[in-house]
Amino acid sequence: MSELEMHTHHHPLDPFGHRVAMFVGIIGIVLVLVTILAHREHTAAVVHKTEANDEWNLYEAKRIKKDNEEIAATLLTSLASDPAKVAEQMDKFHADAARYGKDSDTVKDEAQKREAESLHSEARALRFDLAEGFLELGLVMSSLYFLAQRRFFVGLGGAAALIGTVLGVVGLLT
Repeated sequence: MSELEMHTHHHPLDPFGHRVAMFVGIIGIVLVLVTILAHREHTAAVVHKTEANDEWNLYEAKRIKKDNEEIAATLLTSLASDPAKVAEQMDKFHADAARYGKDSDTVKDEAQKREAESLHSEARALRFDLAEGFLELGLVMSSLYFLAQRRFFVGLGGAAALIGTVLGVVGLLT
């Protein structure tokens, strides 16, 4: 039954190839971690930006209310036949306008804080994206060793993976 015979070719053991395979596996693991961090940081940037937009909308509403109170006070003063009769209402309009002005300043500070957080998250996400790209390059370049049997590719892949790892660590620490 010669058609059922299996011919196995014994390839010489390649210890360097085994080390390259382990190296590629490690790059893959680091790549997964950096990719997850990049995705989470992009999400954080979007959340912070949304929060900033919400705060800016609240700021606008407070400023409109302040302006409306000032307009109401001006109209009441202009149209009142007896200023003494509307003095109490005028005081209320001025107090409300001052309160809305103070509230809007607080909201403005919070909106600026959220925008700063968004910019910070975007900068971190960019570092993670660059790290991801270099790690992918390192993975591919190192894997080319198995096709070309050239150690040069492992060296290039290692350099790219090192750059990617450093960028990932910098992104994590900032």
